Amino acid sequence: MNDNIAGKVVVITGASSGLGEATAKLLAKNGAIVVLGARRTERIESLAEELNKAGGQALAVATDVTNRDQVKRLVETAVKAFGRIDVMLNNAGIMLLAPMEQLKVDEWDQMIDVNLKGVLYGIAAALPYMKEQKAGHFINVSSVYGHKLGPDATIYCATKHAVRALSEGLRQEVKPYNIRTTVISPGAVATELTDHISDKEIQTQTQAFVSQI
Repeated sequence: MNDNIAGKVVVITGASSGLGEATAKLLAKNGAIVVLGARRTERIESLAEELNKAGGQALAVATDVTNRDQVKRLVETAVKAFGRIDVMLNNAGIMLLAPMEQLKVDEWDQMIDVNLKGVLYGIAAALPYMKEQKAGHFINVSSVYGHKLGPDATIYCATKHAVRALSEGLRQEVKPYNIRTTVISPGAVATELTDHISDKEIQTQTQAFVSQI
């Protein structure tokens, strides 16, 4: 990994916990320059401090991926600080499970805003720089639910299917610029993803399942 990632500038959304945090630690350990974006400022600042003390290079930028201007600022900060952006890891996501008949439309909106529009905003922010560089790599986090459907997860599944679709379309369009696109589809992982499920019965069931992984 060192030969491939050392010195590369990697911007990570959703970097304050879970897969984003773990990825940042691994990449920094192997020589990447990581720019951490998340809403929880104290967490990413603490993580950046930890990585820098360990000999890595990390920068924290408070970022709400539902705000296009903030995502643009995240990428601009990375380029201003380090001269380029090599990888845009669109990782931020939420999973709010409930039957559609409960009509939790606010939660539908939240998932669309974070899981789908957040990825689009990341692409919009980084693509101009990657085109100019004629190099770059988008890594978009989908889910196994981006390949199938499950009860109580209809809207979540829809957002993750959409991430797969837009990633494939992007891949086909940006090949002439030497830009790569990768989709990652994790299965169940013990993270904080289930903490915000408002249906307590579904939350308990989901957390029990994840705890067995």
